[in-house]
Amino acid sequence: MAHEKALEQVLIVTGGSRGIGAACALLAARKGYAVAVNYTANERAAQDVVQAIIASGGRAIAVQADVAHEDQVLAMFNRVDTELGRLTALINNAGVVDAKARVDEMTFERLRRMFDINVIGSIICAREAVKRMSTRHGGAGGAIVNVSSAASRLGAPGQYVDYAASKGAIDAFTLGLAKEVAAEGIRVNAVRPGLIETDIHASGGIPDRVRQLEHQVPMLRGGSADEVAQAIVWLLSDEASYTTMSLLDVSGGR
Repeated sequence: MAHEKALEQVLIVTGGSRGIGAACALLAARKGYAVAVNYTANERAAQDVVQAIIASGGRAIAVQADVAHEDQVLAMFNRVDTELGRLTALINNAGVVDAKARVDEMTFERLRRMFDINVIGSIICAREAVKRMSTRHGGAGGAIVNVSSAASRLGAPGQYVDYAASKGAIDAFTLGLAKEVAAEGIRVNAVRPGLIETDIHASGGIPDRVRQLEHQVPMLRGGSADEVAQAIVWLLSDEASYTTMSLLDVSGGR
């Protein structure tokens, strides 16, 4: 039993209570990961994901933490250490958009929130993951997947330039961190989803955004959270053992 526990993969999914994060948590659990489902405010949704994993025979816990607050991130990682074991994988998925706006309409408060969550939060989570995974710190290696966006290539003019800029920062961070820890047993990649059917569009005030823009996608449809999760969980797996510093577009060709 102790040997089996030593082999268990332990994963944190930030923003794991809904959308792409929830799809990743459920898929990873089916592949044998013990999963920490992070959430900021919606405990009910996070517990629903956890219960689905447990009902299927997996191990999971829901962990509240706002990634924009370092003390909450530290508490989350410490709880995972105690309740699930040494971390071997991280999906940096937590992120926000704001209401559709031009740059000349954006407030400082909006920009501060955007970058605190989407960029600084992801970097702090990765920092804590590296401390646990890196052979330099006594770890056994692991994998990090950052959830970026096709917006980092497209710019999202007239809607979410600040969001696109935050995801451009995630792309650059992915490349730099991947090189930094490649010799320490850690692979770091990013997935850049395109138009995906999740409720993040509603939070930005455009609930039918996928319908509005799917004609721009060569595949002529939006994607699903499950389709993005397949790519993310593959990048975590041993099947991607020689893949690091990659930015993988899951965007239907857009």
